[in-house]
Amino acid sequence: MAEDLQLQSLVGKSFPIKSKLKPKARTLAQTPESKYWTSFKPHQIPNLVSSIQSLDFSPNPPHLFAAAHSASLTLFSSKTFTQHSVINSFKDVVTCASFRSDGSLLAASDVSGLVQVFDVKTRTPLRRLRSHARPVRFVKYPFLDKLHLVSGGDDGVVKYWDVAGESVLSNLLGHKDYVRCGDCSPVNAEMFVTGSYDHTVKLWDVRVENSRSVMEVNHGKPIEDVMFLPSGGLLATAGGNSVKIWDLIGGGKMVYSMENHNKTVTSICTGRVGKEGGDEAMQYRILTVALDGYMKVFDYGKMKVTHSMRFPAPLMSVAFSPDCMTRVVGSSNGIIFAGRKKKKENEEPVVGNFWSLGRVEEHRKPTLRPSYYRYFQRGQSEKPKEWDYVVARPKKVKFGEHDKLLKKFRHKEALVSVLNGKNPENVVAVMEELVSRRKLLKCVSNLDNEELGLLLGFMQKYSTAPRYSGLLMGLMKKVLETRAEDIKSSDALKGHIRNLKRSVEEEIRIQQSLQEIQGIISPLLRIAGRGI
Repeated sequence: MAEDLQLQSLVGKSFPIKSKLKPKARTLAQTPESKYWTSFKPHQIPNLVSSIQSLDFSPNPPHLFAAAHSASLTLFSSKTFTQHSVINSFKDVVTCASFRSDGSLLAASDVSGLVQVFDVKTRTPLRRLRSHARPVRFVKYPFLDKLHLVSGGDDGVVKYWDVAGESVLSNLLGHKDYVRCGDCSPVNAEMFVTGSYDHTVKLWDVRVENSRSVMEVNHGKPIEDVMFLPSGGLLATAGGNSVKIWDLIGGGKMVYSMENHNKTVTSICTGRVGKEGGDEAMQYRILTVALDGYMKVFDYGKMKVTHSMRFPAPLMSVAFSPDCMTRVVGSSNGIIFAGRKKKKENEEPVVGNFWSLGRVEEHRKPTLRPSYYRYFQRGQSEKPKEWDYVVARPKKVKFGEHDKLLKKFRHKEALVSVLNGKNPENVVAVMEELVSRRKLLKCVSNLDNEELGLLLGFMQKYSTAPRYSGLLMGLMKKVLETRAEDIKSSDALKGHIRNLKRSVEEEIRIQQSLQEIQGIISPLLRIAGRGI
């Protein structure tokens, strides 16, 4: 009975239960470099139909970037990531894009084997370079060279192009499989490297005879991407799941091999970290992307991976803007994962209450550093002293209308423009330039009757002048051969030809008279010379 009462008292009594404390989540401290790469505000550019094969930034502000996808080439703003323009002048899949050093032209290749050069502003194709027998996989403008291109493709041939003449200057043979990638030296416009599925990377110099490579390294896996590092003496290659660094100055010796990806590395590029003008300025990193969906940042000074990011799709391409403010990553499902670095807002100056005799803090001017534009403009308003040497500012060269038209490859308009002028030297100079470009006869054949009359009038007036006769006499013969039917059908053009015939006959008569006078004077001069 007593036991039952004790049991009932225990059941009715409540015992307090101690609440369990939730474990605090442990967060790893971020390194300064991780903070830098995570400071890029993410943004997605979707719906680009197919895989992003290539990304490239314009070297000049505002640093547009080009994305090659499907049979299109789209230009985006690097600040707002809005679409700037679209180039649809392709009949097949676009494989690669490359800006010229001044950012005004853009070269692109496609699977049909065609390389095209576009004007970035007007999107018009200026050149169509066709020589590859199979798909072209890469095209590149050399640094500081505006006249040549390098391309390579599945035919195993590397071609060095003269863009203005639309001709191949060199066919570089040596690869035994598809040529998939290439890059140009940042210190020499005549040297470049190419990577192939035959596991080799070859260094070429167009000055070397017999079109042979000057150096070769073996990566051990099919090469997906190759890149010069900013110094020009080191080379980075990507193939398989590894990225290797080679010392070209040391004879092609391998410096380091990074194998931090689980699948094939598809693209690499360089990016700079650190503040401009600070202790960490000009520290370059290698950015690598792979089919495993990871982007990794590699410090090749310390030979270690300093940051890693995961994306929800296999990655195909990567690029970093020259101003170090934007990075873009292209995926296999048509999405561009972009990032823009966040800027710290400038703090407003703190101004206290003047009437309460509070403290007034003036806004301090930032100290000028070599990274500021105004640093190089300082002292311009100061007057020179007696012992100072004043450097005169070079005068801006003013281009004539025909010069502007020639720069735009509008050859016929340039010729008509100088024919309407009154300066024969400009006319002959433009003709000689068109001869060097092999476009003069094509321009003459495209002239209408009125413009042809201007040309015949000019030749009638100046063809007998000794300074211009060598060029104009040969041109006159070609004009008569190619435009004979037009001349016969026009009375005005027949009149020009009659006047031209009279001028030539008069010049022949004068020359014959001069030869007769020379025949009379020459014996007299000989007799006078013997007498002396």
